[in-house]
Amino acid sequence: MGAAARLSAPRALVLWAALGAAAHIGPAPDPEDWWSYKDNLQGNFVPGPPFWGLVNAAWSLCAVGKRQSPVDVELKRVLYDPFLPPLRLSTGGEKVQLIHFNQELYGNLSAATRGPNGLAILSLFVNVAGSSNPFLSRLLNRDTITRISYKNDAYFLQDLSLELLFPESFGFITYQGSLSTPPCSETVTWILIDRALNITSLQMHSLRLLSQNPPSQIFQSLSGNGRPLQPLAHRALRGNRDPRHPERRCRGPNYRLHVDGAPHGR
Repeated sequence: MGAAARLSAPRALVLWAALGAAAHIGPAPDPEDWWSYKDNLQGNFVPGPPFWGLVNAAWSLCAVGKRQSPVDVELKRVLYDPFLPPLRLSTGGEKVQLIHFNQELYGNLSAATRGPNGLAILSLFVNVAGSSNPFLSRLLNRDTITRISYKNDAYFLQDLSLELLFPESFGFITYQGSLSTPPCSETVTWILIDRALNITSLQMHSLRLLSQNPPSQIFQSLSGNGRPLQPLAHRALRGNRDPRHPERRCRGPNYRLHVDGAPHGR
């Protein structure tokens, strides 16, 4: 599945307090939840990234996989691919995340996680500035953010256009990789948007006050929730912008997000 794959993305947005790990501190933890981004939490050992592939056989790819994520994207290694089509999302269902599954091959996210060419993850970068992206402004306002303080908290936002999350025009880089959390399945097409979104320092601070865990477990901030970089090895990094002409602006339909079934465009 390349960037052309059709991805699911509905109009009603569900906000989840934490998409990261549940570092379970206590007796008899669920083995599927017993991991973290740090090896030691308040004196308790919890498997951090170097141990993920050792403590659970189902997570062996975290240790021995050859297409792991994230990777260091060096622009000099990006190959210009003029045949990369524009990004296209289709609407439907009950929730939207930036993790999408290939509807042409799989019936649900769980099956797509285990199968080849199953997932596409859109990655957007943020830049701390004096103003905020309009999508993030609504997503991270006080009335919303206080309702999703802990893992599994959810809050519905209606009539929020996904198009507002993306820059007016942009290029992207894509490569074949994995989930960046256990089980580290190598079923992911990563799509990295090359223009950053603006977020205010207050909004960034609000995000870091959210907990990766439910209220019954130890508080673990969303800050520092990134896996170390993995070797790129012989994988290709492809982009839809020609590095030979960096002065050229991204113009035309190939450099915009296309949302099928959206109520309105920009």
